[in-house]
Amino acid sequence: MEDFDEIYEEEEEEEEEEDEGRAAEEQLLKFGPEPVLVRGAGRATVFGLSNKFETEFPSALTGKVAPEEFKASISRVNGCLRKTLPVNVRWLLCGCLCCCCTLGLSLWPVICLSKRTRRSIEKLLEWENNRLYHKLCLHWRLSKRKCETNNMMEYVILIEFLPKIPIFRPD
Repeated sequence: MEDFDEIYEEEEEEEEEEDEGRAAEEQLLKFGPEPVLVRGAGRATVFGLSNKFETEFPSALTGKVAPEEFKASISRVNGCLRKTLPVNVRWLLCGCLCCCCTLGLSLWPVICLSKRTRRSIEKLLEWENNRLYHKLCLHWRLSKRKCETNNMMEYVILIEFLPKIPIFRPD
């Protein structure tokens, strides 16, 4: 019974150390530069997801990533949207036409398709992060934000600056 108590105490110490580590990371993120937002630039938006994102290189990324890499990443995301969003729009129109007869159940396919589109974009951004951007201390993710012009929500690509790991700090 005494051995069990000792193991339990060690686990508490490890949890305290992890909490201290998280607090240090949050403090480093607090003093970092503001994240860069890449907003949707398309004409059509389905459930907050625009049909394409801006390909213009943001000035805040100058010196961090090459403009060609940025445009290639955005074009991959836009390619994914180009494949999936027309299907979502068709299902949305069919769902709206049949909405009265089905008591709103005809909109479920659109909701599921838009969720699948978001997941595929998130997977693509995670692949891009692992391939290149984490090495450059950047992290790309899809984030839901409030529109500037109205009260609607939209999905944007958020590019966060990761803090550099202090290698000279003791463990």
